[in-house]
Amino acid sequence: MPRAFKIAPSILSADFTRLGEQVRDIEAAGAELIHVDIMDGHFVPNISFGPMVVEAVRRVTKLPLDTHLMIEQPERYLKAFVDAGATMLTVHVETCPHLHRSLSEIKALGIAAGVALNPHTPFEMIRDVLAAGVVDRVLVMTVNPGFGGQSFLGFTLPKVAQVRRALREAGRAAEIAVDGGVDPSTAPHAVAAGADVLVAGNALFRAAGGLRAGMQAIQDAVARSDESLTRA
Repeated sequence: MPRAFKIAPSILSADFTRLGEQVRDIEAAGAELIHVDIMDGHFVPNISFGPMVVEAVRRVTKLPLDTHLMIEQPERYLKAFVDAGATMLTVHVETCPHLHRSLSEIKALGIAAGVALNPHTPFEMIRDVLAAGVVDRVLVMTVNPGFGGQSFLGFTLPKVAQVRRALREAGRAAEIAVDGGVDPSTAPHAVAAGADVLVAGNALFRAAGGLRAGMQAIQDAVARSDESLTRA
């Protein structure tokens, strides 16, 4: 039986002249959550948007807003994003010298807490917070963060398996997500490695048949891969 996974459309790839319409398209396509990338031009070289856009998206959807803070000093802005309607805040281990405190503050604000790892960052950087039970999701970056449309870095996949083993050993439950370069050719590898959530942008919003077709292409690719493994 194929392992269940979620697809999280990243609105970084959306057409911002039609953002409300595209958020509704995400709902109509059957997505269970929306991924919102926040970039500050310091931690990553790009600038995206802030709490005001999160608030605008919240006004047109009830779907969970999975808000990814690719910013320096994220602790300064946690409450602002929660007030704007974020359902989960994910911070980067690379920007949080007091990671346990930052994750605990997110949970104290009443929402889910996630921690992200850049491709070069070793899994060991989060082992302690996984064991402490303050993490609801681990986001393994499968590209260097900052821009959409990058190629999937396959060398990051063993980190997904490491996280899965560490959670099992610690007796903790948390989702594992991958973000970057996810499309029908890479999604099966991510799911096989243990990913529960696939963050995808261009593969969905620029799919030839539209967002629904893009989601279906990823789901079909994973299903075909599962069938091949079963037959083998």
